[in-house]
Amino acid sequence: MCQGTNRGTGPYFILMKAGGDEGGVSVMQVTVRNGDSLWKYSILFGVPFRLIVDSNPGIEPEALYIGQTVQIPGFEWLEYRIASGDSLWRIASRNGISAELLLQTNPGLQSNNLQVGETIRLPRRVTELVTNPQRTYNVAALEEDLGRLVAVYPFLRRSSIGNSVMGKPITEIRIGSGERMMHANGSIHANEWITTPVLVQFLNEYAMAVTNSTDWNGIAMYAPYLAVTLSVVPMLNPDGVDLVVSGLPEAEPVRSEVLAINEGSMDFSGWKANIRGVDLNKQFPALWERDAAAGPQSPAPRDFSGTSPLTEPEVQALAELTRRDSFARVVAFHTQGEVFFWGFEGLEPPESEALAAAFAEASGYESVRNVDSKAGYKDWFIQDWRRPGFTIELGRGTNPLPLEQYDRIYDAASSIMRVAITQ
Repeated sequence: MCQGTNRGTGPYFILMKAGGDEGGVSVMQVTVRNGDSLWKYSILFGVPFRLIVDSNPGIEPEALYIGQTVQIPGFEWLEYRIASGDSLWRIASRNGISAELLLQTNPGLQSNNLQVGETIRLPRRVTELVTNPQRTYNVAALEEDLGRLVAVYPFLRRSSIGNSVMGKPITEIRIGSGERMMHANGSIHANEWITTPVLVQFLNEYAMAVTNSTDWNGIAMYAPYLAVTLSVVPMLNPDGVDLVVSGLPEAEPVRSEVLAINEGSMDFSGWKANIRGVDLNKQFPALWERDAAAGPQSPAPRDFSGTSPLTEPEVQALAELTRRDSFARVVAFHTQGEVFFWGFEGLEPPESEALAAAFAEASGYESVRNVDSKAGYKDWFIQDWRRPGFTIELGRGTNPLPLEQYDRIYDAASSIMRVAITQ
């Protein structure tokens, strides 16, 4: 689909949207010519070389061949219609790019033979969010935003770590190329879905900053990109989030089972559990037995620990990911309270205290070391790895928190995440 405005005899731009709807984005690809290299593209587009390499995992940088397609991160296409008096130099300088880049992205274009009315492609650097986080956010919204994000920033690696009870993929996004691994997740609890767009926006701003070589709140992000690989699971509980946001599923027997668990009520605003009525943040083998004895003994909208640890597919997927990658630190986002917790049974390392102090300074949130917490993800991580783990309670009020709080919530969460990947 195309969008554009015609301003008389002046330049005519059309933003080319891939994907067949207004939510799509153009994918910036160039065709290799004689003498091209990824280093040349890095210079032409002003994009760090490493990002171009990471955006093209199937390409050998030293063995490009003519006609090969290379993806360039952080750019989108404009379609430009030649106007009277135009020259290649004038078009390029007016748009802050080089004439050589115009020739590169328009094979066959003759600089001395431009035709009025002829259409060329104009590469434009992306300097705004390509995601739409400030909305009621369910699985469909997540899929839409991640599709845009990975299209514009193909160095992001998207995969599924497993499936929910209802078979929905549990998506992981990775950013960075460093050996040091860290992890963040959101929407473990269904009615805390606002944590998902927060993480998606963080990924968007991080990718934009590193591609454009711009500071983010005074921090240069390229060095963290090279040093750290960040794993993000933005929505661990997709079935539960869809229940809270979109309502009761149509499929049986799930529909009837959920209604029974919710005692016939169609109000799911208090639902924290997965679709089977198991609280996913009470499923980890860290004093699970003690936690389970104190809560509901059958499926419930919240607080039922299950019949044993790690019974639910969502938790199994996260546990397997954590075991496989042995993260240096983890951050789990929840709501609400403007507080974070970082201790478990005195097993947390000294590094945790320094990080907690930095998190508190960056976010303004209260730092709490010891709390009556058991069977949670950060509890299990601290217990089994003796490394820093944090539960961040974003915002204040009654869950699900209103979108009116989004900006404040995002500012705190992004401040914490920047500290987590830079210190």
